[in-house]
Amino acid sequence: MEVIKTLNLVKKFGNVKALNGLNLSVEEGTFYGLLGPNGSGKTTTVRILSGQIKPTSGKAFVLGIEVSNYIKIRENLGFVPEEEYPPSFLTPEEYLKFVCKVRKIENWKEKMDFWFDFLDFSGYRNVLVKDLSRGTKQKLMLAQAFIHEPKVVFLDEPFINIDPIIQRRFKKFIRDYVKKGNTILFCTHILSLAREVCDKVGIMKNGKIVKETKAKDCEKAFFKVFKDVGAH
Repeated sequence: MEVIKTLNLVKKFGNVKALNGLNLSVEEGTFYGLLGPNGSGKTTTVRILSGQIKPTSGKAFVLGIEVSNYIKIRENLGFVPEEEYPPSFLTPEEYLKFVCKVRKIENWKEKMDFWFDFLDFSGYRNVLVKDLSRGTKQKLMLAQAFIHEPKVVFLDEPFINIDPIIQRRFKKFIRDYVKKGNTILFCTHILSLAREVCDKVGIMKNGKIVKETKAKDCEKAFFKVFKDVGAH
């Protein structure tokens, strides 16, 4: 079953074409990596798929539903954007309570306790977001994305500012999460990270996927696509 699909997706920002006919298909239970340098279109792709922005043309679907009907898919969707944090005037506990209420999570206290403990930031439950370190803010974003156990999760450079111990713990969690039949779309420009956690990758260049390959072969494929980079 295809859970993520785009058809000739185009997105323009003024005279800049961020996506240029993107065709993407991700099957259920896949850890799929969007791999490419800065400006290749990765973030624009997940922003469209998560309903944050509208495409200029083309179509995008999540769980078989067009993303223009975002309200119908949001309960089954999690998203960690690149360097975007919760409201600064809330504490992590207040923010996660709000997320649980919106997601209509019944055992919300149990789930909150799990994530505070799992990501090791229980000591910051009642500290205002504005006073948290970047790493702790990122832990909060990871928690809010998974707390309702969504079927599909978009992760855009999720390990920014996360310490190695938590990175290792979370990598195992997300690999196991996909093995349960869930799907993750993972955006990164770090080749070794894509090889480590993904099943399959699509290499993006100039707003479209120019090569798909198994994650274990992503470095060779990447430098074949970007020959000028690999030559230095």
